Amino acid sequence: METKKLCIALYTGSVDKLTAAGVILSGAAADDMKVDIYVLLQGARAFRKDVGDNPDKLQMAENPDMKEEFLQSLKNLKVKTWVEFFKEAKAITDVKIHICGLAGKVWGADKLDDFIDLADDICGIGAYITAAQEADVNLFI
Repeated sequence: METKKLCIALYTGSVDKLTAAGVILSGAAADDMKVDIYVLLQGARAFRKDVGDNPDKLQMAENPDMKEEFLQSLKNLKVKTWVEFFKEAKAITDVKIHICGLAGKVWGADKLDDFIDLADDICGIGAYITAAQEADVNLFI
């Protein structure tokens, strides 16, 4: 059976949508899919080392006034953080995380070392377009 490919354009830098991306990524990993994630604009800020898994530095995209309730509920349910979801998926299946070079520069990060250890490389948008064309499933989050 041929391995299915998932391509995600991860535009968001909000904790709720990053968590949703982590849940989707876990499902893809459980289904043994090959995953390419292209981190764009606000997403690149979330992947900076000084932001990463610190919810105090991330906003909510939906219902921003409910951020504390959302985070407490995740904690009560023992739900992983978005970074933990991503790390676990990388350990299970073939997941590559590509940071958009322009997005990194927008947030003052232009070297791979500027990002959390999940990032595999920095690339241009052409790499995303090619991956999206070749994927079985393409999501924009």
